[in-house]
Amino acid sequence: MNSTHPPVLVVGAGPAGLVAALTLLQNGIPVRIIDKDPSPRIGQRGPGIWPRSLELFNFLNVPEVNDLGKPAPITRSYKPGTLEPLGESSMVPHMEPSPAIPFHIPKMIGQQLLDVILRRHLEKFSCSVEMGTELRSFEQSEEGITTVLAKNGILETFDTKWMIGADGAKGVVRKQLGLTFLGETRDDTRLVTGDIRLKGVGLDRVYWHRFGNFRERAITLRPTDEVGEDGWQFFIFGQDLDLTKIAQSEELVFETIASLIPTEVTFNKLVWVSEFRANIRMVNKFSEGRVFVAGDAAHVHSPTGGQGLNSSVQDAFNLGWKLALVEKGLADKSLLETYNAERLPVISEMLEVTTSILNQTVATGDPTRRRTPILFMLGINCRFSSIVLDEFVIPVEGRPIKAYGVLDEGHLEAGDRAPDAPNLLQVGRGESEVKTLFDLYKPWYHTVLVFAPSLSDATPILDALETCDRSVVRTTVVLPSSAPVTPVASPADLVLVDKEGYAHSAYLVEANQTKVFVIRPDGVIGAIVHGAEGVKKYFSKIFLDV
Repeated sequence: MNSTHPPVLVVGAGPAGLVAALTLLQNGIPVRIIDKDPSPRIGQRGPGIWPRSLELFNFLNVPEVNDLGKPAPITRSYKPGTLEPLGESSMVPHMEPSPAIPFHIPKMIGQQLLDVILRRHLEKFSCSVEMGTELRSFEQSEEGITTVLAKNGILETFDTKWMIGADGAKGVVRKQLGLTFLGETRDDTRLVTGDIRLKGVGLDRVYWHRFGNFRERAITLRPTDEVGEDGWQFFIFGQDLDLTKIAQSEELVFETIASLIPTEVTFNKLVWVSEFRANIRMVNKFSEGRVFVAGDAAHVHSPTGGQGLNSSVQDAFNLGWKLALVEKGLADKSLLETYNAERLPVISEMLEVTTSILNQTVATGDPTRRRTPILFMLGINCRFSSIVLDEFVIPVEGRPIKAYGVLDEGHLEAGDRAPDAPNLLQVGRGESEVKTLFDLYKPWYHTVLVFAPSLSDATPILDALETCDRSVVRTTVVLPSSAPVTPVASPADLVLVDKEGYAHSAYLVEANQTKVFVIRPDGVIGAIVHGAEGVKKYFSKIFLDV
């Protein structure tokens, strides 16, 4: 196979495809990314970014998502046929700030802007999305994949080693792989959504406005400056409305909105519109041979709970580092089986959560009810995975999998999200930018975090890890606040003093205790062990020559 060909083809350049490509590029793996649409998609679409995804973008060094995203406005509902407020509620459950959770406020950013941001990051690696390029067919063998692509009516045969199908619910990749996509189409949940520019007398841009009743006719308007200074994202609901017809006519959209909002409305422009019906479906598996599916190509769900885009980018992030290690020849191909094993239970439970919120919304007409912190996605875990190792947990046969848990800061196991901790002081070697644990974690290496009462306690563990490949494993010692801050020689890449005790508290470690955590490239705790033997045992599940 021609080595000049990028070894990975990503099909589909929505958020899942872009995150997959960026993760691989940061791991040093060349990527080709194509999208059949001739120009980038417009529209706010699914704008909610929950805390776990904000952490993912932080690890990928894409701070613009949190910086440019806006907190969700308070939802205001009105007495029927008036602008008199009836009540205020939040689409977002409340969460107290915590040193372990740097992004506790979910953000709203339209998918159109998110895609632009991610494409700019790809361009730093001289990778750009090939628009108007369609996957027609593919064949795979033990050695690789031969694809047929089409652009402007011209066919191209392209050989590659791996392919990621992020080409959406109607995409080619899942269908050609023959994966099932079982589930249901909900006729009780249809809506028209889009972006619009309008001004309404008395429509304050501070609120997310809600008029009408979801069980009959209703509209919500969320202000977003991304669309324009008079821009809104709208959702129209109505069991007795011909939504298909409305979605096809700017005039009917204007008429419907005017009929649902009891104030004088001046319409400027309909920017984007689409009819949506809730499909709740998922694949039976996330891969076959050298081909993987991620995002909407693998699962679609009700928009209630706003988990769709978030789970899509989390699919891609889980797959990216594993595929990179296999492509570099550092890990066995069997590592890729854990993509399916770790994501399938998460997505299956996520469909249950979002469908339950949907049923509640349909029954009560209130989309803000039953909003739990589970939606923040900080409790998602893979404790059940074959490649995580926890020497402090007694394995229980038949222990139920709870992949979509609620975060419990008083409990931490291998397979959980690694917490953050601020106010760390670096001792020893030159200045670095590291002030928090999240500053350490990156998508292209494992971080071995050695909590020890003193450097001498950590040294035997570090010595045993000297043979690890430094390009994919970094070591950091975390000392308690009582430790001396004098510079010392150490085999560790970094030595940090936990000045305020936040790291010891988040990782549930006593100041006089030695405990080792291995943080995976996706910010998940791969192992919690006593010492070097445990670390080696964990790495033997990941790397070929440990």
